[in-house]
Amino acid sequence: MAGNVTEVLAKFAATLKYEDIPVSVREQCKNVLLDTLACAVAGHQGEETQQLAALASGLAQSQESSVIGGDRLSLAGATLLNGYLITAVTMCDIHRSTLTHVTPEVIPPALAIAERDGLSGRDLLVAIAAGCEVTTRVGVGSDYPAMRARGWHGPGVFGPFGAAAAVGRLRGFDTETMAKAFGLAGSQSAGTFAAWGTPTVKFHQCRGALSGLMAALLAEQKFLATREILTAEDGGLYRTYGNGGRPEAVVADLGKRWELEQIALRLWPSASSIQGMNTALFDLVEQHKIDPARVRHVRVALSQPTFDLHGKLARYKAKFDALISAHYTAAVILHDQKLTLAQFEPARYDDPKLRQAAAERIDVRPDAALSGVQAMVEIDTDAGTLKSRCTHPRGSAENPLSRVQIEDKFRTYTNGVLPSPAIAGTIEAIANLENLGSVRTLLDMLRAPAARGGIGRPAQTAAHKV
Repeated sequence: MAGNVTEVLAKFAATLKYEDIPVSVREQCKNVLLDTLACAVAGHQGEETQQLAALASGLAQSQESSVIGGDRLSLAGATLLNGYLITAVTMCDIHRSTLTHVTPEVIPPALAIAERDGLSGRDLLVAIAAGCEVTTRVGVGSDYPAMRARGWHGPGVFGPFGAAAAVGRLRGFDTETMAKAFGLAGSQSAGTFAAWGTPTVKFHQCRGALSGLMAALLAEQKFLATREILTAEDGGLYRTYGNGGRPEAVVADLGKRWELEQIALRLWPSASSIQGMNTALFDLVEQHKIDPARVRHVRVALSQPTFDLHGKLARYKAKFDALISAHYTAAVILHDQKLTLAQFEPARYDDPKLRQAAAERIDVRPDAALSGVQAMVEIDTDAGTLKSRCTHPRGSAENPLSRVQIEDKFRTYTNGVLPSPAIAGTIEAIANLENLGSVRTLLDMLRAPAARGGIGRPAQTAAHKV
């Protein structure tokens, strides 16, 4: 495909049609959307969710856009808050080769614009495909290891491009306008691993959603911007954030091989990189019906990068630490033999027995023979030692979740929050997304102001009180 890679990618996003998307990719987009909505409803349980809700409600005093599992906010406020909700409790998607959560950036602005404009489910599906593919393509073109070595965090850097692509596709951008939207998106790319261990890493994602929304809406006003943001010699994303990147990877087989199919989903809450450990542990639990009282010691081997992020929290502090701690997660899986958000509530992670088990009975170490999210587990019991190795976690591209598993996840986190007809209706609407007449119908089912005490309702300032 001729032309600079920014414009080639822009043309792809601007001209993508439903008929261009293979059936398997359409189904992946539906899976991703349903999983995202489950994560967003669960995200109301996040420790910092109320803080982000206050920020989102302060952006503007209007109520035109739906908050998933909440009420209504402004277009910007709903985009920001929905982006945070999706990632708030550490159970959303991951594009593993770039350590990038894609859905918190792409889905919220796509839902907001589709709802505002009364667009169809088919329009939304195409926008999600465009946004997810652009995000992952920009990521693989970055030569991610070089970018990561400089400390950059993928969601805030790549995500604005996908958000802009989704909005631009919904608004019917031509190639030139889409390229300008990418220029404006790249001008807002930000977020580094200095934030690791704090909720700011999740803020990178919702800010990426808002950045992409603003980029697209400003480009629509014919605002002048570079159309060569990825590879410009002076200040191009790949030169500035890395070593020049691999621009050819952005457009290689574009529209034929879909990088978004590499987006992994999570069956369980907890850090994406320890899903391999979780899988190995559950494989043993399910195969051997392990009695927790008979477990003496557990040895977990992780790749060095995963160990560096998650293997040093034997004495975790509160919820966020527990969610990213390999020690605690292993301990609670073996004790409870399940892993939902209930295992990450204070009543559970503050249990003295679990804190002791995480610190004294779970041994986590790096293993140079392992890479990525691979993991090995050995469990010493009264009856002997059980061993398991995981190469591809449940939810990965190589070991994907079924639609039934994703539906069960959605039911788990919406039960008691949304009415039963809304839960069933949402599942049905997404299964037949291309036949949904208006995205407003979907968002109407997903609002739950009474259940959430009005979260997502603009806060009254002194000037607005009567």
